[in-house]
Amino acid sequence: MVVATLKVSLSDHRQLAHYLSLLCFLLTIVTLLQTFCLVQITLTSQSQSTLQENKLRELTNRLEKLNQSHHLLFTQYPALNEYCPTSNSSTGGEFLKRECRPCLAHWTLQGEKCFYFSEDRADWISSQYHCMSQGGAVATIKTEEEQEFLFKMAQSLSQGDSYWLGLRGSSVDGTWQWSDGTPLENGPQFWEHQPDITGENKELCGRLTAGDNYRRSWFTSRCSGHLRRICERKQASLQ
Repeated sequence: MVVATLKVSLSDHRQLAHYLSLLCFLLTIVTLLQTFCLVQITLTSQSQSTLQENKLRELTNRLEKLNQSHHLLFTQYPALNEYCPTSNSSTGGEFLKRECRPCLAHWTLQGEKCFYFSEDRADWISSQYHCMSQGGAVATIKTEEEQEFLFKMAQSLSQGDSYWLGLRGSSVDGTWQWSDGTPLENGPQFWEHQPDITGENKELCGRLTAGDNYRRSWFTSRCSGHLRRICERKQASLQ
């Protein structure tokens, strides 16, 4: 009886030891799996960090090359600074912010043209030279839209002064021409009084005086008179 009891006890102990061994084995497997996962996560994190560092380094190099090209472009073509002036710098002042526009500073865009209203005064010929030195000419008005725009601008800026237009009369045949050589008869006209210069021995030029009606704001003056001027030039284009 005692022997049978001992046999049962030994059998239970062996079974318990077997279970404990199996449990230890399973715990070991779980620990190894956890370790493997942690290693994989660490390696993946390091790999992603390396990729991000490489991408950041590549983007930084590209940005540096772009800034060098940008600086070289504005150095070789300084006229671009007139269309893309620098404004406030970014943090640290390392990079300059530029705002590009189709017209030079102090010029106003209307349609496909840029217009400049001077504050100084000169005769018609000198006014033409002043406009030409800025890459333009004394303004020509080819549409009613342009006329209305220039009239309203003159109203707001002139303080009662008149502006030379690119209009010049010929006492030989009594015709008027724009400064670009186009006959006035080919476009709209906005005279206060239709001028007649046939037989005149004086040179007359056209001026814009902003009154009450933009459709009647052209007048004649001796070209030797000193008035402000309206210059025009084409807007800048990337094409």
